Amino acid sequence: MAEELVLERCDLELEANGRDHHTADLCREKLVVRRGQAFRLTLHFKGRNYEASVDSLTFSVTTGPAPSKEAGTRARFPLSDAVEEGAWTAKVVDQRDSALSLQLSTPPNAPIGLYRLSLEASTGYQGSSFVLGHFILLFNPWCAEDSVYLDSDEERQEYILTQHGFIYQGSAKFINNIPWNFGQFEDGILDICLLLLDKNPKFLRDAGRDCSRRSSPVYVGRVVSGMVNCNDDQGVLLGRWDNNYGDGISPMFWIGSVDILRRWKSSGCQRVKYGQCWVFAAVACTVLRCLGIPTRVVTNYNSAHDQNSNLLIEYFRNEFGEIQGDKSEMIWNFHCWVESWMSRPDLQPGYEGWQALDPTPQEKSEGTYCCGPVPVRAIKEGDLSTKYDAPFVFAEVNADVVDWIRQEDGSMHKSINHSLVVGLKISTKSVGRDQRQDITDTYKYPEGSPEEREAFKRANHLNKLTDKENTGLAMRIRVSQSMSMGSDFDVFAYITNNTSEEHTCRLLLCARTVSYNGILGPECGTKDLLNLSLAPFSEKSIPLRILYEKYCDCLTESNLIKVRGLLTEPAANSYLLAERDIYLENPEIKIRILGEPKQKRKLVAEVSLRNPLTTPLSNCIFTVEGAGLTEEQKVVEIPDPVEAGEEAKVRVDLLPLHVGRHKLVVNFESDKLKAVKGFRNVIVGPA
Repeated sequence: MAEELVLERCDLELEANGRDHHTADLCREKLVVRRGQAFRLTLHFKGRNYEASVDSLTFSVTTGPAPSKEAGTRARFPLSDAVEEGAWTAKVVDQRDSALSLQLSTPPNAPIGLYRLSLEASTGYQGSSFVLGHFILLFNPWCAEDSVYLDSDEERQEYILTQHGFIYQGSAKFINNIPWNFGQFEDGILDICLLLLDKNPKFLRDAGRDCSRRSSPVYVGRVVSGMVNCNDDQGVLLGRWDNNYGDGISPMFWIGSVDILRRWKSSGCQRVKYGQCWVFAAVACTVLRCLGIPTRVVTNYNSAHDQNSNLLIEYFRNEFGEIQGDKSEMIWNFHCWVESWMSRPDLQPGYEGWQALDPTPQEKSEGTYCCGPVPVRAIKEGDLSTKYDAPFVFAEVNADVVDWIRQEDGSMHKSINHSLVVGLKISTKSVGRDQRQDITDTYKYPEGSPEEREAFKRANHLNKLTDKENTGLAMRIRVSQSMSMGSDFDVFAYITNNTSEEHTCRLLLCARTVSYNGILGPECGTKDLLNLSLAPFSEKSIPLRILYEKYCDCLTESNLIKVRGLLTEPAANSYLLAERDIYLENPEIKIRILGEPKQKRKLVAEVSLRNPLTTPLSNCIFTVEGAGLTEEQKVVEIPDPVEAGEEAKVRVDLLPLHVGRHKLVVNFESDKLKAVKGFRNVIVGPA
């Protein structure tokens, strides 16, 4: 009778599996593999090796606290030469001396998460059990049978493997990009992402069912959308929009997700203060990419927040054009969410592909502050019955805006406002390039097209199907060439009279600072022309001077000023409204790399910014981070004030750990300049 088979050790082949599964950065201490793809391990036995004629090997995998075969969270499978597609299998690939090399295959629809791998070895009547170790299973966009399969290698590189990118802010007329360090493969981030799944209320209510449903990216995406905010649970970020961030960190100061997620973990999963839409979206992007779901951050300009799903945002204004009353339904200057790539077996064919997910807590969905996933295609087609939350997302890009002007006698008059179109310049980072890609056409048909009318009919969007009023007068706000932080500049009300009659009007021009979500601050410029004469078929340009001394103390970190023009013609009882959001450009952060970027060789980054103001800057701080370039965020304070026209300059030590293209991301803040961003691409060569 053969002696009992004794396992000495199990080699999980971290380096080879990490390379084959595109998880090398995650595989330094534990095995991380992608589902639907085989991985290797080697069993080293003591005394004698495995003999197929006398030994029987059976493997067992479990995930979650209550694993079961029925839920797909437990499986037992023998060592066998028989290949069964879509199942857990193990087969021999090599055998020499006391080592047995095996290939284990996982189903492409297995739940993701942390697995325990064990072995039962029997020889005759003798048997032993061994725990071989633990491994983490992720979604696999390289596997054609996986529901997140993406067939473009360039897109997989961008939406799964790239750890840095851009998020678009500013205004529709001046789009500003801010660099962001997603850092999904940085130390500890994968463990934090799995912890986030285990803290979600569905897991706490029924852990077995939750772990089973982690086979679906639709389910996981919805959980992540709810857990990135903390409104219902032990989620990551607390949102705040009132410019009072003294007991936390201003949303504008973050430059990456890694610091946020590490703070959440180290505080015992206490909410991190504070986030706004792009921070929620960026953290969700990090978590979803880390788990293996292709994801990108998108920005929608002039984004509607429609609470009652009537696809209409109504502004009630006084006779000066100032908004009165309830401000819960607003047009946000921009709003960010994420798109994730997946199939939708729960929906009709044609709705696979990009799905919109919005982790910013705005409205409840099925009792929880989350939104999506909803197919972008369904939004374009106006199919509002589609899961999940199609009406809210459709309104974000299509709602109509009506302005009502209240007269002194209380009567209401509808104003014409052709300057505000909801859902413009929907933007994301281009694949493989540091440039913006406009994806508006994935959400909307061309304006005025038959397809657009059909989509509006399907969505019962009756407001959009009525013809717009036209009085023959038109007005828009024009701007100067250069509007940079610290400068004085002019804006213009450009008025045209396309009629054969002369019109006598009153023009009210007003500039106010504004947050990106539409909340207005103090005035920083006004003009009131009581008797403005407009000759037939004429044009007029009326300037309004905006001074730094007026806006410097009330500008928010969004760097935005809203200019409003209200043209009133008393004789015709007509009102014409025009608005424009102006973004003030920050000064440039310059980054020089001193030394040749080589793997595991120290580098120095010299970071500088010239003070563009006429007054000194004090409390100057540079914050620097970059996946693969710094192990943690570096904060450098400048003790002395930086005089007008002088440079704030610091040096930061870097240690590139990995070969490849990395991005160093920098934030600068001071008493008068807030949240100035900069970046530098660093290509690291082998040592």
